[in-house]
Amino acid sequence: MKELSAEEGMVAEAYERRYSNWSRLVQVAKLYLFAPSAGLFTCPLAMTDGAARVIESLGMPGPLQKAFRHLTSRNPSTFWTSGQWMTERKGGSDVAAGTETMAQRQKDGTYILHGYKWFTSATDSDMSLTLARVVDSQGRLTMGTKGLSLFYLEVRDAEGKLNGIEVQKLKEKLGTRQVPTAELLLDGTKALQISPEGRGVASISSMLTITRIHNTISAAAGMRRVINLARDYAARRVVFGKLIKDHPLHIQTMARMEVEAHGAFLLLMEMARLLGLEETNMASKQEQLLLRLLTPVAKLYTGKQALSVISEGLECFGGQGYMEDTGLPAMLRDAQVLTIWEGTTNILSLDVLRSVIKSQGEVLNAFFSAIQEKLKAPSSLSSLSQAAQHTLGALQKLKEFTHQAGKSGGDYMELAARDFAYSLAKIYIGTLLLDHAAWEEASSTDIYCAQRWNNQDLCPVYTAMTSGCYNSESVSLDRQLVFENSLYLKGKL
Repeated sequence: MKELSAEEGMVAEAYERRYSNWSRLVQVAKLYLFAPSAGLFTCPLAMTDGAARVIESLGMPGPLQKAFRHLTSRNPSTFWTSGQWMTERKGGSDVAAGTETMAQRQKDGTYILHGYKWFTSATDSDMSLTLARVVDSQGRLTMGTKGLSLFYLEVRDAEGKLNGIEVQKLKEKLGTRQVPTAELLLDGTKALQISPEGRGVASISSMLTITRIHNTISAAAGMRRVINLARDYAARRVVFGKLIKDHPLHIQTMARMEVEAHGAFLLLMEMARLLGLEETNMASKQEQLLLRLLTPVAKLYTGKQALSVISEGLECFGGQGYMEDTGLPAMLRDAQVLTIWEGTTNILSLDVLRSVIKSQGEVLNAFFSAIQEKLKAPSSLSSLSQAAQHTLGALQKLKEFTHQAGKSGGDYMELAARDFAYSLAKIYIGTLLLDHAAWEEASSTDIYCAQRWNNQDLCPVYTAMTSGCYNSESVSLDRQLVFENSLYLKGKL
């Protein structure tokens, strides 16, 4: 897979810029086709792509030019993959509190790392980016985010020996078993500091954008694969005297799966379009803001979609969907990582809030403007106008919610964060489906798909708000519901 990925330019395609701002979309389309058959090699490709983007965004200082050439090579003998070693024992998404690895500066300007990386994906990669805290001349460390710097390291030295790295154990995981994940002890690992001191987290932001979009690729591709398999099975399997495809209830179920897959695919392509514009300095201010807002939204929502659709897909095969020798259960196990890696649903929902707060609401203004512009064409078509008005109504409800949340304070908005992110996803996907269906070459099924998507509650955050789900009483009742009769609630533990 590594050789094939190099030859096909699965990473290089995005950086050669042969197609200008469309280069990223071409790469994403290829990965979408490749992912279901790649044996999860798309996992190291995601981190390789992310590392290349970080290096490019840092201006490719001298020592990193070689690494960038390797990461973006089409020659299998020189192509490198990269890991990203961020998670430590205290780990998870709170890297500011969880990172304990220390970096000691050497006379030659390099650093020696000492620490324990608890979860390292693609352990067999050629290089990695990692976070560590620099020890100052008095032996002191700066804690929190401001103490973290970004480092580049090669996994092996010139003699092929591990670079001060000891593999402590391989992880036993629910899924993604084809990709080695390990606990690593860094004991004298030679590394280069590539970010300004204390700017490690800021420097990896571009990597997170890339890896979250790769997560979206895997989600959309996984849905498409299971639907294709189920469609083929439905045309072959006979039950109760006729093919499954001739049972209306079964086809209705598959049609619902198709609507989800269509929506996820269009959202993925939109993210690729926005990223391509941003990488080539062609994005408008609105497009830059949309990319920031929608990257975590796309990742979190399509991850949930994939789990649901793939689970439903297994049901389409009956008992065979539960049998390991069919390969189908592995699809569901592998899909679970999509809701966890690079941020769980709640963590990413909070990231969406951060984008709103940090931009002082500009990302939402960009979102509202984009929706209104994209809905102009479908609103003028008789076949789509009703669905378009439904979407515009949902957009108005979202505006009403944000107005109420602005008056209610941060705790209120945090409580609504997941429903808020889902509402953004549902409205934007619905808009993309309508925009596509308004295209002069759209098919009747494109129109029907857009109508089906928009025949749902597109703004669940407004529905929950009007039901009183975010008030202080609900917070108290939620806690009681979860911890009823528990000693934790009574303060005895």
